[in-house]
Amino acid sequence: MNESRYDTAAVVGAGTIGLAWAALFSARGMRVRLNDPRADLERSLREAMPALAESLPEGGTADDLLSRIEVTPELSEAVRDADLVQENGPERVEFKRRLFAEIARAAPRDAVLATSSSGIVASDIAAELSDDVAARLLVAHPFNPPQVVPLVEIVPGRRTSERVTTDALEFYRRLGKTPVRLHAETSGFVANRLQSAVMQESISLVLRGVVSAEELDTVMKSSLGNRWATVGPFESFHLGGGPGGIRHMIEHLGHGMAQRWSDLGRPALSSDNIEVIAEQTEHAYGTGAESYRARSEARDRKQLALTEAIRHAADRS
Repeated sequence: MNESRYDTAAVVGAGTIGLAWAALFSARGMRVRLNDPRADLERSLREAMPALAESLPEGGTADDLLSRIEVTPELSEAVRDADLVQENGPERVEFKRRLFAEIARAAPRDAVLATSSSGIVASDIAAELSDDVAARLLVAHPFNPPQVVPLVEIVPGRRTSERVTTDALEFYRRLGKTPVRLHAETSGFVANRLQSAVMQESISLVLRGVVSAEELDTVMKSSLGNRWATVGPFESFHLGGGPGGIRHMIEHLGHGMAQRWSDLGRPALSSDNIEVIAEQTEHAYGTGAESYRARSEARDRKQLALTEAIRHAADRS
């Protein structure tokens, strides 16, 4: 990939994800045009940058990041010379279809069109777009907070060109991310489907009174979260089987594992159940803007330290 290929990024949608992308692109030296209809965009951008700067792996100052970010109220102006458009709008397929149709009319004909969608596949978004636009549209789904967590799921649509997909993989890799290409479109992609499975059983265990919400978080952080930060489920099972690997593990423990599968909970998100979960979570972690700010900044610092420690260990191995 020609590194100068990506000089300018248009970030469309400036919520939590969009602001983080803007900070990350700016930190890598790109010019960023930030677009969102919200009236408080300038203020929100300036308020968010100090914490984002602190959480970026390469550090830097808020003023330095802001020097390369331009708030651009008109969508057509924001995307007109973009090499990459990173869309972060609401998770509604009709909205995204209209938005990308408008983006396509104004953006350069070779711009990569990426959506941060957490669940809508590119083929659905591109359903009413021309072939030349659909060929440049793909999912580039980050995991929150995207300036810290390495993963970006790259999910091409049925009409996305192979060149654009390969180019996008290389771009996000050079950005310092860990892009993973999915080989088929599926709602929610991979990471969110795994998260949904874990969350489903977590809610079930809390509702059954097996454990509190805070205790379950402690269990996760002290076991699977710790383990899976270094090895994934399959490698973990492979190592757990000793020299015989995953075949030995499944041969000896597979029956009990399959029995637990049949016993996993399927809790309803009724108003009563939501109240139980919300009450326990709020009691453990607080509510309101100040609590959110303090806890999210602490999370980012710990996740950054964890990511850097893992990379350092990998470099030494």
